[in-house]
Amino acid sequence: MALTVLGVFDNASEARQAVENLVNAGITRQNIDLSLRSDSSAAYGDTTSNQYTTTRTDDDDDSGSSIGSFFSSLFDDDDDANRYARATESGSLVTVHVQTEDEAEKAADILDDAGAVNVNERLPLSDSLTNKPSASMGAAFTDTDQPTGDQTIKVIEENLEVGKRTVETGGVRLRSRIVAKPVEESIRLREERVTVQRNAVNRPATAADLDAFKEGQVEMTEYQEVPVVSKTATVVEEISVGKDVTEHDEVVRDTVRKTEVDIDDMTDSKKPLSDGDEVTYSTK
Repeated sequence: MALTVLGVFDNASEARQAVENLVNAGITRQNIDLSLRSDSSAAYGDTTSNQYTTTRTDDDDDSGSSIGSFFSSLFDDDDDANRYARATESGSLVTVHVQTEDEAEKAADILDDAGAVNVNERLPLSDSLTNKPSASMGAAFTDTDQPTGDQTIKVIEENLEVGKRTVETGGVRLRSRIVAKPVEESIRLREERVTVQRNAVNRPATAADLDAFKEGQVEMTEYQEVPVVSKTATVVEEISVGKDVTEHDEVVRDTVRKTEVDIDDMTDSKKPLSDGDEVTYSTK
């Protein structure tokens, strides 16, 4: 948004000093215009080489016309344009072009400090605009990019929508494996051994002895017990996997934004603001 700041000075040296102060404050020199009365002093710097300085004379018929056209381009209301044109008839004018209101306020303060005159006091009360605010000090600024049609501010409001989605939070995995471990058991085993015993005797043979007096043989078998190993499988435990499902209520907190529009009535309390009104802001 382009803004134009105006400062009217009775003394040309004050106007030149105001320009220097503006430049020292960081405002680009190309955005500053200086219009001086030739009967006040020489133009700022070299008038033949400084393209930003305009020197006016009382005999220049086009001077008043150009100044009037300049103010007409800034103000929709002819009363405002004529009022500032009359204020600059016998003074010097410093015009500053800025982009923000902060820059405009800064430029207006610099112009006021440099000695800009109060336009309201310079003109009779009947010539001032009574239904619009104007500069309470010397400098004032106006919006040079005034809208020509309806302007719209979109009011946007955010709404909180809460849904659900399933996320993995953990789990249990069962894996079976075969392990071997040494075991031992005690068992009692029986073992047989055949023994041969010979006894020396000396006695007469009996009939039984004589009957046994023939060839023959006697056998006896030995036996022993040995361990026999076998295995049996027994189910000793069952492990199963399942789920327990529970539900709970949870409060979701967040921040939503919306557009709020403040409407300020910038006109005098006695006159309602209409679409055709233009507002010139005070520097204070």
